Amino acid sequence: METLPEEQLSEAGEWKGEEEAGDEDLNTELQDLEETLSKIHITTPASPQPVTKSSIDLSEFPSSYKENSSQEKLLLAIADNFRSQYAHLYPDRKPLFLNPLNECGVEKFVSTTLRPTLLSYPELYSWGGCACFVSEYLSVEPLDPPVDLPQCLRSPTWVLKCQRGTCFEFANLLCSLLLGAGYDAYCVSGYAAKELCLLDQTHQQCPLLVNQEKGKLPEQRAPQKKYTVKPPRDLRSAFEQQQEQRKQAEILAAQEKRRKETEREEAERERPPPDPLMGLRVHCWVLVLAGRREVPENFFIDPLGGKSFSTTDERFLGIESLWNHQNYWVNMQDCRNGCRDLTFDLGDAVKWEFLLFGRGKPLLLIPDMKNQEDLEEEEEKEEPVVFEMPPSWVEKIDISSKDMETRCPEGKKVIQYRKAKLEKFAPYLMKDGLVTRLTVYQDLECKQVSDVKEWFRHRHDHLEMRELKKGSNETLEHFSPGRSHALKTHRYITLEPETERQMEFYSHARVDGLAKRVEIPFEMTETFEARPDGLYHRHVIFGKRLKMPMAANAQDPNSRPVLKITERYHRNRDRKASEDVAERVFLIAEQRIQLTYHREDDCIIPSWREFVKPRVTGDKHDQRMVFTPDMVTAYQVDPNEKPSKNLFLYEILMSLMQEEEIVKQRVKESEKETRAILSLRAQEDIGTELLISVYDTARNEKARKNREDMERSAKEEKLRKAEKELDYLAPFLAQLGDPDALTRKMALQLREDCLSDLKQRLIDKANLIQAHFEKETQELQKKQQWYQQNQLSLTKDDEETYLSYCSEAMFRIHILELRLNRHKEKAPQKYLALEEKLRRDPRLSEYLW
Repeated sequence: METLPEEQLSEAGEWKGEEEAGDEDLNTELQDLEETLSKIHITTPASPQPVTKSSIDLSEFPSSYKENSSQEKLLLAIADNFRSQYAHLYPDRKPLFLNPLNECGVEKFVSTTLRPTLLSYPELYSWGGCACFVSEYLSVEPLDPPVDLPQCLRSPTWVLKCQRGTCFEFANLLCSLLLGAGYDAYCVSGYAAKELCLLDQTHQQCPLLVNQEKGKLPEQRAPQKKYTVKPPRDLRSAFEQQQEQRKQAEILAAQEKRRKETEREEAERERPPPDPLMGLRVHCWVLVLAGRREVPENFFIDPLGGKSFSTTDERFLGIESLWNHQNYWVNMQDCRNGCRDLTFDLGDAVKWEFLLFGRGKPLLLIPDMKNQEDLEEEEEKEEPVVFEMPPSWVEKIDISSKDMETRCPEGKKVIQYRKAKLEKFAPYLMKDGLVTRLTVYQDLECKQVSDVKEWFRHRHDHLEMRELKKGSNETLEHFSPGRSHALKTHRYITLEPETERQMEFYSHARVDGLAKRVEIPFEMTETFEARPDGLYHRHVIFGKRLKMPMAANAQDPNSRPVLKITERYHRNRDRKASEDVAERVFLIAEQRIQLTYHREDDCIIPSWREFVKPRVTGDKHDQRMVFTPDMVTAYQVDPNEKPSKNLFLYEILMSLMQEEEIVKQRVKESEKETRAILSLRAQEDIGTELLISVYDTARNEKARKNREDMERSAKEEKLRKAEKELDYLAPFLAQLGDPDALTRKMALQLREDCLSDLKQRLIDKANLIQAHFEKETQELQKKQQWYQQNQLSLTKDDEETYLSYCSEAMFRIHILELRLNRHKEKAPQKYLALEEKLRRDPRLSEYLW
């Protein structure tokens, strides 16, 4: 079916005749057929809201929107001829979608409505990014009636401006972006299922949930070593085990049967009622052919949902025609089985009838007819005239960065899925930085909430994701790097301290290498990574608080009593296994310390030691600790190794007691850090701040105003200083009554008063520094005398306090001495500088020279 009537008549074969018939019979038949075609009237379906020129302001549109060029008029004539022949040859098929009205009420051919455009956004370089943008940016206008083609096809620029359109306008915009990105894309006019036409996704699984299920990896069992210890022999009755397994199998089978029955009933409830318009609903989507952009196979894209489908998907029920910016094709294949049996070789003229000759896909040549066609081409010396598709009448597609970021109409969009609701928000639209919220329900009616997941951006607290499980009331928060305390995740039920929670940290960003902290009401477990001392595990058991008034000198009244601390260490190959501690347990409540060393490679049990802390005897001023050999219990694996001496054991015990105090302090710091994190999280949830980039000139209004205010204040201050310079003679002139003119006597008096005042101020400053110097020196001497008198009775803490005071006092004295010397050096210079300034002052120079 070609554009020229003579060729189409020869291919149609609608009349009978022989090749030897004369020119008169042929002309008679042509005239009869022309009369028949002229009587055919093609009617297009009426739109419920037809576009008229009076309904819009035509002055806002360029001339290409309001009128057709000569090439476009010729193309419309060819399309009308093509439509008439198509209606004559296939009277049972529906009309073609060829030249609908644009927003100005002017007929435009569908291929010229496409405007291939490549934008500068990296997201629009791939088909997935283009489809996602179109589906999120626009709102759907369903076809009314759903079985007829629309009368209007508005331009992509108008659709982007209004952010709404039909499926044909969705596909038109998406195809323009795909063609600009280099894909072999086509708009498809056909028939689809109701859920695609109306964008009904209530029976589909949410993509976020599908991705999470795919991301879960199956648990891998640890490989069994060759020389593992065999398990003990099972002495249970094999018959009883068989009967138990049979009973468990029957229970599992019954559970599986009930589960399948429940799923079947649920599927029956979910099954939508039969669609009376099945196979008649008109829809438009996009076809992407393989070849360009390394596309391996053909696939469909639904522009309303932004998802890809196989060309054999059963939801696509048939194709009438398709087009791109170069040509228009009509499907001549049978669509009884939907699109699964269709061949998308557009060069096959038997299966796809084209509008314009020589454009788009090449003709499919039949091998047996090659010689005959070569002979015919040799006979016909004149080449066929090829009509070029006119350029697009649509203006250049432009998407601003603000629209690219905002996406959804009015900045938000709600999508209903099966047992889930997905809400999308534009960045900075919500005060808490929320961009996505996924609500998962337990029932099909979406009334019982199961989980709520929220994604955030640009938050000052670096919160990225929050998940709330309604059943257990458990909250899981994920944070990006850069937050205080290097917090990564936080799982909790309540923000009250000393409750069940789990925190994960970015261990590489912490000095202590903390990776994980797990708390329950009376226990705390910490996991470390890449520590130089090899520590990787610490477990703390707390006791209940004593109900008694705290001492006035207590460091932390909120801390709980620590009963037991367990620490585990990695193996250090630089030390012997019998000397390398693997685990140490501080039994604080029992006044004992247990050490377990690493096991040698050829041993099955490790060495260990247990210490009993000695009791303190004596009064407060003379406290002593008594050590006896029975305070140590040890087991040495190597019997040939000599037992350790008491002095060595005593030194180990003393170092362990010091380590115990250090570890207790670290536990208190961990508790304090946890309370600080919880307090900070509570404040952040109350008042959330969003980070605005300094390069975001549209939103950073506050920073811009502050910068302008600072620049204006600095400029005003500079002008004020330039206008009124500080007058150093003003106080002395005031003493003389501010005379309008000076005499020689007044000038000399001013000079003497000014120099005397500076001299007195320099002397006063030197005296003040000297007084501070002498005071600090006397106090240091008194402190030294006191120390010499009481040196024998001083404690270690008093000595440390004295040494600290002496070092600070000596430093202050040294600084005062330097200031005094510097002042004495610069005082004459200042005096001479003022004298020279007075001599050069224009008000005094004529009297002083």
